Amino acid sequence: MNAPDGVAADLTTLARLQEAFASTIPRVDPTTAVPWCGDWSVADLVEHLAQVHHWAAGQATAREVEPVDWSADDAADGYRRTAAEVHTTLSTTPPDAPAWTLDLSGRSGFWHRRQVHETLVHLWDLRTAGGLSLDQPAALWADTVDEVVTVMAPRQVRLGRASWPTRTVALVCDDADGAWTLPATDVGSPAVTVQGPAASLALLLWGRVGPDDASLQVVGDRAALLDALGRRLTP
Repeated sequence: MNAPDGVAADLTTLARLQEAFASTIPRVDPTTAVPWCGDWSVADLVEHLAQVHHWAAGQATAREVEPVDWSADDAADGYRRTAAEVHTTLSTTPPDAPAWTLDLSGRSGFWHRRQVHETLVHLWDLRTAGGLSLDQPAALWADTVDEVVTVMAPRQVRLGRASWPTRTVALVCDDADGAWTLPATDVGSPAVTVQGPAASLALLLWGRVGPDDASLQVVGDRAALLDALGRRLTP
């Protein structure tokens, strides 16, 4: 696996993405459907990310927190409060401080990267639901792919929520430095290769687009790809 270079999955990037999300909230009707997220509306999406920020602030300092009180009428300001909470927590907590994490590191710094990618994917959700475009660096999206392959999917398998595909799937970025192989029970050569922009590969793994997306090129056994995508490798 070849991880992307030059990625800024840091607190400066997090603040930029959070501001973009907060600024977009008033531009999208809260009743708008977000069909790739089940039966969620935009209002549900905004509350979800706000609650995740609050929860992650607790995880990063190894403490239990209750969900924040939420009012749909105060969604933009409510989101800004929890965004500021997690950003301040991560800014003032040493990265090597003990924390509850989704990997085996047990260090607060884990949440810098995790919150960047949580916010990036949901910013895409919000803007796409509202018919708005999103332009973010390819290297950042490539790191989203890397996080799925190296952190999120292994956790799903470790917790018994998913199993590795039976055949190997290769993922190749064509606009950033990044190539990965999804582990499989059959360790032979890739049965299928998916190539395309880093954003499309990330959104494929997170279930936002399908393998028929016009920006993706699928070469090899398509059934192997569909099998891998159906294994809940992301939560």
